[in-house]
Amino acid sequence: MPVEPVENIAAGTVIEQAETTDIIEENNADTQQDSGLSYFSYRVKKGDIIGLIAQEYNVTEDTIISVNNIKSSRTLQVGQYLRIPSMPGILYTVKNDGETVNAIATRFKVDAEKTSAANGVDMAAALTAGRTIFVADAKMDPYTKMEINGDLFKNPLHSGYYVSSRFGWRVSPFDASKRTYHGGIDMACPQGTSIYPSAEGTVITAAWSNIYGNYVILEHHSGYKTLYGHMSKITCTKGQYVYQSTVIGKVGSTGQSTGPHLHFTVYKNDRSINPESRVNFSIK
Repeated sequence: MPVEPVENIAAGTVIEQAETTDIIEENNADTQQDSGLSYFSYRVKKGDIIGLIAQEYNVTEDTIISVNNIKSSRTLQVGQYLRIPSMPGILYTVKNDGETVNAIATRFKVDAEKTSAANGVDMAAALTAGRTIFVADAKMDPYTKMEINGDLFKNPLHSGYYVSSRFGWRVSPFDASKRTYHGGIDMACPQGTSIYPSAEGTVITAAWSNIYGNYVILEHHSGYKTLYGHMSKITCTKGQYVYQSTVIGKVGSTGQSTGPHLHFTVYKNDRSINPESRVNFSIK
């Protein structure tokens, strides 16, 4: 049976609708019987949680996320199908010509013989760039998994704020006759409120600008950066590695500002994205 594409499933998301579950062994084109690696199509039912599905079939959450190319784990439609392999592991796309199963297994700290058997490939054979193999028992990079599960970013303010301006086009707060594009989100709160990194990372900028006043930019995993503007005080330094528990500054009204607030921007590959797609600002 064809497998429907699945974009989202949460490790802890409970499916609301009622539906039956079907377990269907896929045809021989998708089953490597000689290697012991086979796949099943799993039809999602009411109450399914990815972790419990993985546990039931002796694989890991990483396995289900990787094999189904899940990009965000927040929702899943009942009746969609997941591919479940017969052993734990993840898919890996060969980056360079000449990579071997031995080298890949060493990188993931897993048994090369098991991966070799799962793919029917000699451990020392040179692989071609772009080929996808199943790395038995391997786990995803923890930061990638956090991003997929929506756990990579947290609220930079822990309490006492309200969202005063959202991402996108808005009437200029400085000239009501103009519309301007707001590349972040504004969080109004008392002067001096502590500001925390939305995700751990490295301080690449801690400086002053006429627009953002005292501001900080952090560089994170997977091509992300975050900006924190209008601070009354910066409490971190360029080059410092900071954690989500580190205070990096205090809320202020420096630069082009209409009152005490934090301007917060999220960048993905140097393009600003809506922070509300990564952070739940209703949690205080």
